[in-house]
Amino acid sequence: MASLLLSKPSSLSTSFLPTKTFFHGNAKNRKTYCANFKGPRCAVDTPHEGNVQKFSRLRVWDPYKRLGVSRDASEEEIWGSRNFLLEQYAGHERSEESIEAAFEKILMASYQHRKKTKINLKSRLKKKVEESPPWVKNLLNFVELPPTDVIFRRLFLFAFMGGWSIMNSAEGGPAFQVAVSLAACIYFLNEKTKSLARAFIIGFGALVTGWICGSLLVPNIPSVILHPTWTLELLTSLVVYFFLFLSCTFLK
Repeated sequence: MASLLLSKPSSLSTSFLPTKTFFHGNAKNRKTYCANFKGPRCAVDTPHEGNVQKFSRLRVWDPYKRLGVSRDASEEEIWGSRNFLLEQYAGHERSEESIEAAFEKILMASYQHRKKTKINLKSRLKKKVEESPPWVKNLLNFVELPPTDVIFRRLFLFAFMGGWSIMNSAEGGPAFQVAVSLAACIYFLNEKTKSLARAFIIGFGALVTGWICGSLLVPNIPSVILHPTWTLELLTSLVVYFFLFLSCTFLK
């Protein structure tokens, strides 16, 4: 039996000996063979980035066209387009980088436009001030614009004084409220100018100016639109509160 096997090795069953398949040719033939092979897919037949969808506007230079928005698009539309595209092409690195780059270019252009507009506005205002008459320049030297929170806090204080005076109009005059408002105005001015004498002068000047303007303005208001309990003294005090607010907030 052994001699038979040695003399005829080709008679061995293929189930015991591995089968070798030899083929000749270039890489194209090997790729064709792998494609026709009924087993697992070959590495040479796998795409570089799989089946991830690629952004079709990768090479579009205009960032607005790349995101698919117009130049008049709002900020919400730009954000929405950016988020939609990132979600649609998630997983493709070059697409995500292209979308983010276009979005950043639009944001930077918007920031520079706002900055330029603000600078131009300041330049125009400064030019108008320089071209204004001397008395206007001298007047503007005594005026400043404080932060918004300071304006609202002081406006609330003097509005509260006005409301307090109106609620107590039937009981008596607003002398106490006016005195408190004057004291607050002097305090704010002294805190700003660091000069108590200057604060007293500006505060009392605002009180006198407001009282004179109120005395001239209030009688010209039709009595039909006024409450019956609102006296001339009360309405004049409201004008005084307004002048005190202006002096302690906007004067230097």
